[in-house]
Amino acid sequence: MTQRSGRFRVYRVVPSVPHLNLQAVDEPRLYTVYESGYESIQNSVDTLRTGDLIEATISGDPTDDEEAWRLTAIERVGGVRMDFAVNATLPAVADTCWESGQSEPQCVTLTDHEDIQSSSEPRENTDSTNPIGACCVQPRAALPDGAFIPNILTGTLPLESVLQSVPGTDNPAVTALFIDPARPNANSYEIPFGVVLLFTQSETDLRKRFYNQYDCPIDPASDIDTRPSFDPYAI
Repeated sequence: MTQRSGRFRVYRVVPSVPHLNLQAVDEPRLYTVYESGYESIQNSVDTLRTGDLIEATISGDPTDDEEAWRLTAIERVGGVRMDFAVNATLPAVADTCWESGQSEPQCVTLTDHEDIQSSSEPRENTDSTNPIGACCVQPRAALPDGAFIPNILTGTLPLESVLQSVPGTDNPAVTALFIDPARPNANSYEIPFGVVLLFTQSETDLRKRFYNQYDCPIDPASDIDTRPSFDPYAI
């Protein structure tokens, strides 16, 4: 058996599947681990939520794709509050970073005054234009089956770079709102991309307006789970 230790982002926390997906922070690798069968660390495993950041040690056979890994040590060290809206109208800001036929993600910076400019452009460092987040579009063409939120929920779309350093800012995300104009079980798509709104501060008027617009809890500590009710491995 082989051991891996490091930081991981937690995904695929669904009652219908007895496994968790852990996206390694330091490498683009996804590990599937058992969710139960532990003794001293079971309580810590039971409290994990999608988006949590953990320091952990896992044990498994990297040559056996059929067998899940096992957690041997775990400590929650942070996390990003992740919320979801499906079958939803996309925010107008998304149009500013989408060009027909593009194949790579693109982001624009957000400020609390709703000023928008490309994260690659220089910005005057004044209080009125301090960036508080970013709007990023993710083309479906690069995703398995073209699905946006299903691939977010399972951790198969690596997000660590933008979660740890939100484009256009020097800060990590504290909340992320994923918006998909399609339903999770769709097999065709009219709009060729999904959107994530990343925020580095939770107490801003712009973030609150977006969260109200998409009927998501404003309080990052809320127990409300906005993940769509579906099994991402049954579609």
